[in-house]
Amino acid sequence: MRAVLTTLLAALALAACDGGGDPVQQALRETATANQSATVRETATTSATGHATAGHGPSVGDRAFAASEAAMHERMTAASGETVDQAYIAKMIEHHRGAVAMAEVALRNSRDPEVRRMAQVVVDSQTREIAGMQAWKPAPAN
Repeated sequence: MRAVLTTLLAALALAACDGGGDPVQQALRETATANQSATVRETATTSATGHATAGHGPSVGDRAFAASEAAMHERMTAASGETVDQAYIAKMIEHHRGAVAMAEVALRNSRDPEVRRMAQVVVDSQTREIAGMQAWKPAPAN
C-alpha cells in the first residue's frame, strides 16, 4: 500500500510539473498500470508454481489434472489456421480433447457417482463435437 501511495504521489508531482492533462487522472492511470503489472507478475508466479495452496504446493486434485491441462494448453497454442475460422476450429478441437482427457482422469479417480456421470457426459458430448468440428469445411468465398 505504501508503494502504491508513493507511486501515486510521485505521479501527481510529475504530472503537475508536466502541464499536460489532469494530474489526478494521470496518476490514477499510472497507478492502475502499476497495479496491473503487479497482478500479472503475481499470476505468473502462481501459475509457475502450481496453485497457491497455503504454501504447500498443488493439491492432490490439482496434481491429478496437471498433465492433461498442460497438454491441452500446449496443443491449443500450437493449433493454428490460415483464417480466424480455421484457427478457431483447430484450437477448439484441442480444447475439447483436453476436456475429454480431464473427464477421463475423473472417471479413473473419482468414486462419486454424480462426478463420474458428469465426466461420462463430457466424454460423450465432447467426442461428438470434435467429430463435428473435424468434418467442418470453410464456406465458399463469395
